[in-house]
Amino acid sequence: MLDEILQPIQTAISEASAMTGWEAIAVILAIAYLVLAMRTNIWCWAAAFVSTAIYTVLFWKVSLLMESVLNVYYMAMAVYGFWLWRYGQKETDNTELPIVSWSLQTHLIIIGVTTVIALVVGYLMANNTSASFPYLDALTTCFAVMTTYLVAKKVIENWYYWMVINSLSIYLYLQKGLMLTSGLLILYLFMAISGYFMWRKKMQQDNGVTSISLNKSAC
Repeated sequence: MLDEILQPIQTAISEASAMTGWEAIAVILAIAYLVLAMRTNIWCWAAAFVSTAIYTVLFWKVSLLMESVLNVYYMAMAVYGFWLWRYGQKETDNTELPIVSWSLQTHLIIIGVTTVIALVVGYLMANNTSASFPYLDALTTCFAVMTTYLVAKKVIENWYYWMVINSLSIYLYLQKGLMLTSGLLILYLFMAISGYFMWRKKMQQDNGVTSISLNKSAC
């Protein structure tokens, strides 16, 4: 009788330990991704690919369905990002994709469209799936999809979006007991702030070099 009672508990502990182990690996690789991305190092995409592959399975197991789907998208974007950063400027003398800034009007359109899509997805999830926190899950997922594209395009404002997304995701992951990932998102929040200033500094340096080159050509 005692064995029958303890067996499910032991199984649950074993599964939780295995999940925590994989979560730890995913967290380490996710940190490596962000550190490398802050430095605009192309190998950030390799770390992102493996990390998101692990998270795809972990999120599915805890019924964060959109988060799981999001990480499948991340895997695809890791491949696209690597290609774009490596070959995006192949037609010019400089093979490195430059950091750019998009207008406020463009970002307002992006925010409006993404919000509408997130509300529709959240409604569908709330009424047709067993997803936890469907609207919040959909909101963070849809904006993360859009923001990852901005990272691949090296749009500097991507860091603003990540600050908001990470803040919301911390609450979401805490509610699902993903403590290591919640801690990662807290770290991400501060690293996003640092990443913005690092990208801004590099963008200013690159623009300065470009201006000097243009002036020399004019002479």
